[in-house]
Amino acid sequence: MQTIKKSSLPRFHSSTLLGAAVVLGMLYFGREILAPLAVAGIASLILLPLVRKLDALGLNRAAAALVAVLLVGSCMVALAVVLAFQLVSVTRDLPQYRDAIQNKVEAVRTMTERPFARLEAELSAVIPQAAPPEANTTRNGKKTSQAASTVPPSIAVAPADAGMTVRGAIRRLFSLAWGPIGQAGIVLVLLVFILLEQESLRERVIRLAGLTEMSRTMQALGDAAEGVSRFFFSQFLVNVVFGLIMGSVLALAGIPHAVLWGSLCGVLRFVPYLGALASGLMISIFIAAIDPGWWLALSFLAFYLSLEVVVANFVEPRVYGHSSGLSPLAVIISALFWGSLWGPIGLLLSTPLTLCLVVAGRHVTALEPISILLGEAPDMSHAERFYQRALAGESEGIIRAARTHLQKQSFAKYCDQILLPGLALAAVDLRQGRIEGAQQTRLLTTISQLTETLMQSPGAPRSLRRRRDVPLLNSGVGAHLRALRMERLGRWQGSLDVPQGSVVLCCGLSQERDELLSELLVHALRVNGIDARSITIDQQQERPDNSKAELVSIVFLVYPMREQLQAWQDIVTLLRESLPQALLVSIRPPLGDDEAPAASVKEQVDMLLSSFEEGLAFAATHTGPAR
Repeated sequence: MQTIKKSSLPRFHSSTLLGAAVVLGMLYFGREILAPLAVAGIASLILLPLVRKLDALGLNRAAAALVAVLLVGSCMVALAVVLAFQLVSVTRDLPQYRDAIQNKVEAVRTMTERPFARLEAELSAVIPQAAPPEANTTRNGKKTSQAASTVPPSIAVAPADAGMTVRGAIRRLFSLAWGPIGQAGIVLVLLVFILLEQESLRERVIRLAGLTEMSRTMQALGDAAEGVSRFFFSQFLVNVVFGLIMGSVLALAGIPHAVLWGSLCGVLRFVPYLGALASGLMISIFIAAIDPGWWLALSFLAFYLSLEVVVANFVEPRVYGHSSGLSPLAVIISALFWGSLWGPIGLLLSTPLTLCLVVAGRHVTALEPISILLGEAPDMSHAERFYQRALAGESEGIIRAARTHLQKQSFAKYCDQILLPGLALAAVDLRQGRIEGAQQTRLLTTISQLTETLMQSPGAPRSLRRRRDVPLLNSGVGAHLRALRMERLGRWQGSLDVPQGSVVLCCGLSQERDELLSELLVHALRVNGIDARSITIDQQQERPDNSKAELVSIVFLVYPMREQLQAWQDIVTLLRESLPQALLVSIRPPLGDDEAPAASVKEQVDMLLSSFEEGLAFAATHTGPAR
């Protein structure tokens, strides 16, 4: 029996809002301490796989941690040195491009000011301008007037500085670099101690969460470490390839300092969205400054945007394998949130920090809303998504999803995994009165359109196979589908000149539930080459004819509800008399309604199955192919 999953989200009281405000205040005012700690923690998760591999090679824990930190630190310092020398070279070459830069600036200024100047001239011609006020002054006892357009007195220009001394330049450079160097030193020390105390910190977290939550805590820590490590490693590979491509293209185009610009493209892509935008604009501006025309800069910008779109939409989803676990909107929101709190460091750490919160939300009830709102996809099954779309009347989306599913799976599996569990959710809500009249109409119409579209004959013409927006018949969806098949195949839904034991009957009582299940099972069997036909067994005119009893090998009976068990047992007795050679089989669907006890049903039939897939396999082994 399947029931609706209810999320146990915490209610938001005033104490919850107060706690959230306190946490935000701590994050903002404690950023000088928390930001380096967060950088060291994320870096430890990234370096943890390398430390473990070095540990496996025979190094002890301390040596492995130190070697990993020195190795990665050396690579980063080497990259920083290369970029610094390239940047110095760029600043040294800028005077060579002074004329081109001035011409480009003047051209841009003219292009931007010309529309406003023309607009001002047109407005001046239409709107009369007031005369400038005259200032009355007294000079030597005579009253004189001065126009407002008198030349202002000259402004004294302060003499330029003679220059900065070498000691002053060194002091200023050291003061500028001291902040980042000090922060890097703090992060480095924290990183080393976190790697050395990794096992101790894990034990402390487990004790803090409680020994009874050991498995859940270990799972959360493992998911966070694996997710962050996999995400950064995948991002590192993609950004390196991206930087190599851009550097090669710039070098082939003859752009100076291609190594710097290619490295800049790769490094800035670690900053979500804004990094790629900043690097593309910086390189375009540089190319526009050194080139007399605009064609080269615009060509590079078009190539850069095209490559970024391809990488972001086609390469990264395949390489990452959705390793970030965040939706694209969540990445943007997290970048804005952490960037506003911690500045550039928060912008760089926004994705891994939010990823850790999402992973924690899967195991901690208090953080579950974060996982639901920011996770890559909501924790919703295919059946729940089908039911939600059916309530909204999104029949086209349901049909597209069903066709995509049927390209890989059988119709029987689609019924077992999506359609029937979705109908079970609808049955629960219908019994409890949670579906309004308009929603009921949309639900029934969507089910009718879906089943009619999917159950069309594969050989029917294209015009007949197109879904028709017809109102739901009074007899129900199942009866309507059977009527359509009888129109196409005749009263007996096919020829009676068939081999013995090749026909499978699907039957039930004259109710919408039984008729729909019978039709779904018939279609699941027929698309697999089994001659399946449906009847309503409690209607006299549709009961099987004894003269053709040898054609039927299997009778699939719809599983009965509790209040219909007696009528269903009478039908079983009738079938035993009419079709003595046929096997009686019942399939218990996951509809979750008030079904009859399984023991009472099992003693009446030859086989009790639990899915359409099992029914398909059973029919395939006990019947011959349809002719």
